[in-house]
Amino acid sequence: MRLQSFFIFFLLSTGTCFSQNEYSSQGARVTGMGKAGVCSKDTWSAFNNQAGLAHQKTISAGIYYENRFLLKELSTKAFCVTLPIKKSTLAISANSFGYSLFSKNKFGIAFAKMLGETFSVGIQADYFTTYVGENYGKSRNISAEIGMLYQPVKNLDIAFHIFNPTRAKLSHYNDERINTNLKLGAAYKFSDKLLIVAETEKEISGKMEFKSGLEYLPVKEFAIRVGMHTKPSILSFGFGLYLNKLKIDIASTLHPQLGISSHAGISYGFGN
Repeated sequence: MRLQSFFIFFLLSTGTCFSQNEYSSQGARVTGMGKAGVCSKDTWSAFNNQAGLAHQKTISAGIYYENRFLLKELSTKAFCVTLPIKKSTLAISANSFGYSLFSKNKFGIAFAKMLGETFSVGIQADYFTTYVGENYGKSRNISAEIGMLYQPVKNLDIAFHIFNPTRAKLSHYNDERINTNLKLGAAYKFSDKLLIVAETEKEISGKMEFKSGLEYLPVKEFAIRVGMHTKPSILSFGFGLYLNKLKIDIASTLHPQLGISSHAGISYGFGN
């Protein structure tokens, strides 16, 4: 038990997370496509790029769970609710990573709007909490996210997103701050059956990461997804079931040293 606790603290203290943003939940659909989700236009745009929320036509709600490296202490739980209003959409979301001795949480309120037929923007106010046990205490921070989504030609989407532009401070010690991330990506829909996505992500203080993936629907109710992303090189795969208004997404990722992580998400759209 002590060995497992030491291993978990080692992962957390060295960035576990291998440059992943613990305040974000891409959702199982995007994870299956190499986590390239900046161009997504679904419920999980509340985490990937709020501009995509403007394309939501109905009220929707979703829940998500990630079991990283099959360790419950490194799990992520999330939910979101979206509410379209004419050509705008409101959304609330929450994300929780970690366990009783170490946790990171994010709560967000988003607003997205169509500006014409091919361009949308989104902004989200974020409230963060970070808790470290053993008398280290809790920190609280406020920041934002901003995204844009543009369709220059039919079937091609280009998107940009910035997370935490204010570089919210976690601790005065060593000037520790929440990562600021920039994402730029594209998605091309070859047909109703095939979608290709690719994007780059850059942390202000880190190296650039490349992500790519595809989604193939042999029938309209079933999707197969594969993808990869770098830093380090991680492979992903998954599938989705579209059962009328209910969407079920399952994905797995394979880290070259630490093994498999599992991901699952369910979302439901209300109304027509």
